[in-house]
Amino acid sequence: MNAKSLIAAVTGTVLKVAVAVLVILAIYRGAIAAYDYGYRVFEEPAMSGGDGRTVTVTITEDMTPQEMGQLFLSKGLIRDEKLFVLQYYFSEFRSDLKTGDFELCTAMTVEEMMEAMTKEPVVEEPETEGMDDLNADVLGAEENPDGEDASAED
Repeated sequence: MNAKSLIAAVTGTVLKVAVAVLVILAIYRGAIAAYDYGYRVFEEPAMSGGDGRTVTVTITEDMTPQEMGQLFLSKGLIRDEKLFVLQYYFSEFRSDLKTGDFELCTAMTVEEMMEAMTKEPVVEEPETEGMDDLNADVLGAEENPDGEDASAED
């Protein structure tokens, strides 16, 4: 063998090994990323620990899982809207979800949020504090112009 063919053979072998190492590295990193994402589908932790922050969300009948994911992401309830879509489709609660206003917490996992959305929605009562006194004044005892109670004259 001459020197040129020996150099070509060595160079070819080094390139083949380098390509094989790069392919193995890419497969390894891809497998780790796929495993991590798959693990997160079922074991994604809540956004915050402890009591968290309560957020009210409105779910409508025509909302798609992608729209729900965008809403939850914008409210800070989830980290990844595409992951939420997968969690939605794998959830046992997806067929029982109701529409309406729900109070969800950043300390809840997606599964807990879905479970909360299977119950009746939160109905927000109008603010009535201080209205009882006003109603008593308006609807209750009428006063005479001189400040005495009209019912006292009986």
